[in-house]
Amino acid sequence: PAYQNLRQRVDNFVSNHLANHTWSPHLNKNQLRNNIRQQVLKSGMLEAGIDRIISQVVDPKINHTFRPQVEKVVQDFLATLHNKEDASANHEQTEEKFESSVSNT
Repeated sequence: PAYQNLRQRVDNFVSNHLANHTWSPHLNKNQLRNNIRQQVLKSGMLEAGIDRIISQVVDPKINHTFRPQVEKVVQDFLATLHNKEDASANHEQTEEKFESSVSNT
């Protein structure tokens, strides 16, 4: 409903704005379009409407949809880092053993 409300508000705003203008073939449509766009942005209705859309659609999904996926990606990344550190440590130990065996001979 938040999206539909926002769309209806913007449609009404544009209709009211256009009702104040008289159509003529010499009307600069680009200038009128830009003027309407600026008025819509200045009104703040887009920001408020988008906030409502986010709170209706995104917020309910954060804990049960997005959070588990983010946690899994972070855990996979940390596991990869841990495995690289283990491999690096094992490689260093192998080199140390090799160097000590070479120097003992």
